Amino acid sequence: MPKPSVAFVVYGVHKDGLLDPQGRPFIDDSVIEASRAALASTGAEVIEHPGVIASREEARSSIGELAIRDDVDAVVLFSGTWVWAAHLVAAVRKLARTGKGVLLWTHPGSQGWRPVGGFVMHGALDEVGIPHRFVYGAAGDPTTMRHISSFCRASAVARRLDGATLGAIGGRGMGQTCGVADPSQWMRVFGIDIDSRDTTALVRLAEGVTGEELGAARARIQPLFAAPVPAGVTADRSIRLYLALKKLIAQERWDFYTIQSFPGLGDDYSATCFAQSMMIEDGVATSTLSDFNTALTVKLLMEFSGQGVYYGDLQHVDQRRREIKIIGDGACPPSLAGALEPATFAEHGIPTEGAAGGISVQLTCRAGEGVLARLGRHNGQFEMVIARCSVFEPETREELWRRKQESGIPFWPHAFVTAECDIDALLQAWSNEYAVLGYGAHLYDDLLAFCEVTGIKACAL
Repeated sequence: MPKPSVAFVVYGVHKDGLLDPQGRPFIDDSVIEASRAALASTGAEVIEHPGVIASREEARSSIGELAIRDDVDAVVLFSGTWVWAAHLVAAVRKLARTGKGVLLWTHPGSQGWRPVGGFVMHGALDEVGIPHRFVYGAAGDPTTMRHISSFCRASAVARRLDGATLGAIGGRGMGQTCGVADPSQWMRVFGIDIDSRDTTALVRLAEGVTGEELGAARARIQPLFAAPVPAGVTADRSIRLYLALKKLIAQERWDFYTIQSFPGLGDDYSATCFAQSMMIEDGVATSTLSDFNTALTVKLLMEFSGQGVYYGDLQHVDQRRREIKIIGDGACPPSLAGALEPATFAEHGIPTEGAAGGISVQLTCRAGEGVLARLGRHNGQFEMVIARCSVFEPETREELWRRKQESGIPFWPHAFVTAECDIDALLQAWSNEYAVLGYGAHLYDDLLAFCEVTGIKACAL
């Protein structure tokens, strides 16, 4: 989970100990301290700003300094009391143009006139068209802090992506129209550059892997699985491909990547499923079939969760039970295995989708709370479908075995998921064969906030 760096700035004109007609300070220092502490308790690194700003000069100096600092992901503007919005709005506009998140926070309470200061700033920023999130709620309220912390995390992740590079290895896989990318649009919306390479360099790197490197990789892989790493040329090629991907990503300094897999590499050298599984296990976001939208979804869920995710086919939907089976072609990080079926090995298994073959991962995903999500485009515009879900394991091994026979390919990774949403709305909104499964109840709010920060449409189910 990202640890955002967040500046906490208090504003208000009735400051410096000014008392109201009943003799109480307009600005309640205890509310400010409690709110600052609550922000820190969310995991944010809080940059404290001394004093209270009110004038144009104070705003220009304080907010202007934060605008040029590289270590600031978001700025929380906390309403201490009433303020002349016109004195702050120009400085906030300049701040917002740097890509840092702007959040207005108003703590409820009649004394001190904090709500008035919050609403006048909220209205001013809306009037001018300055993107921001407005939160009205107390520091002790979990919902309030969830809204604040998700926005700060989303701001941090959006800033990490700004300037990132996505590597594309090979061309479009299996004719996926809904996975292609417009590099200019990616740069405009996310600040991500797309850099492409042919698969020939990858094969050369794979063939250049030494026996010593291969042996070390087998020793590294073995503890992650409940069965011996297979021997033979087919397994060796799968492992060589994994090591070649690690080298290529490091050599090109890519932040994440997508790979064609098939047709091409899966016929000529090896299926990519095992390599893809291990790259996610190592913390590198990726996708198959050159599906750029799935690659970014994987990247986001890994950034927000701090762990591996599973991207696979949305293989079957039981509308009555709101149950979804996700089954991918052998690509899933072994750390996601549940108690009933730990991670073992299988063959890729379908020669018409990669005649060269290759080893793959066999497991059933562990139980837990999380989200199903996927970025896509509707008529050329980005949108993200997001649904809460719970992952479950069948009650017995016998039941698991029976359920896994249903698809005809029982040896590929399975996730059994209950969608916590209107299932018919999900079916209409879904934009691809793939679903990306991430673990963590907070992911729903984080993805919504990311859509808000980057200005893309969220289909929140």
